[in-house]
Amino acid sequence: MIKVSQFHLLSVLLLLLGSVLFSANGQAAIDTFEFDNAQQEKTFHELTKLLRCPKCQNQNIADSNAELAKDLRNKTYELVKQGQSKEQVVDYMVARFGNFVRYDPPVTPATIFLWLGPLLFIMLGLFVLFRQIKKQPTEREHLDIQEQQKLQQLLKKHSKDGS
Repeated sequence: MIKVSQFHLLSVLLLLLGSVLFSANGQAAIDTFEFDNAQQEKTFHELTKLLRCPKCQNQNIADSNAELAKDLRNKTYELVKQGQSKEQVVDYMVARFGNFVRYDPPVTPATIFLWLGPLLFIMLGLFVLFRQIKKQPTEREHLDIQEQQKLQQLLKKHSKDGS
């Protein structure tokens, strides 16, 4: 029969082993790339910061741990090692994933709404605000003579009742 202290020791060891085996950090691999020269390495790092992970949508492929980002880093490394320029690598990625893979997509008929959308929303908001302000009366409306007499009577009646 296992003693209580042995049981606690065994449970702690199993817990530590499980956390090491099943933690995300324990499963993450560090990419190591070897380059022919410093320019290739610089180009690779610039590209991995420039290209967006299509799966993560808000991370570049340098920062993403997604499997697709890892594949894109490997492909980027392969293309840079082949001597392709930044533009050629970006064109290759855009041909496969569309302009979405770029953080700074060019202005095209397909992306014009992305560029002009915020401006259009601001202009629409200002237009609605202007219309609302214009609908409000600019001066206080004056009471006609009959309404003024009725108001005076009510005030006199109220002052007599209140005194």
